[in-house]
Amino acid sequence: MDRRIAHVSLVVRDYDEAIQWFTRCLGFELIEDTDQGNGKRWVVVGPAGRQGMTLLLARAASPEQARAVGNQTGGRVFLFLETDDFDRDHAAMKAAGVTFTEEPRREPYGKVAVFTDVCGNKWDLIQYGKR
Repeated sequence: MDRRIAHVSLVVRDYDEAIQWFTRCLGFELIEDTDQGNGKRWVVVGPAGRQGMTLLLARAASPEQARAVGNQTGGRVFLFLETDDFDRDHAAMKAAGVTFTEEPRREPYGKVAVFTDVCGNKWDLIQYGKR
């Protein structure tokens, strides 16, 4: 059996704001943007080269969903962006305006720093050491 997680849904305030941020600040590609009618769109972004999972950007459609924007995990780190060159990507992301909430640090598992996305969700930028 061949199965994988294809997308993770990320609740956002606005489709275009999120597309702009992910493509400009993280260098992601816009993979799909399909109008589904009634103001709803199927919007998928992911790292260039699309290895692994992608993000399905879902505009908040109710007050309950709007309250979850930026805090989908109750304040914990939500997503982990793995890189093969931490210093390169950290510098590029800072230059693009990404907000890091801490300085890079070394951990037994690799080099890591927490940043926030356009909606306020916490992410780790991480380069794993040898496993």
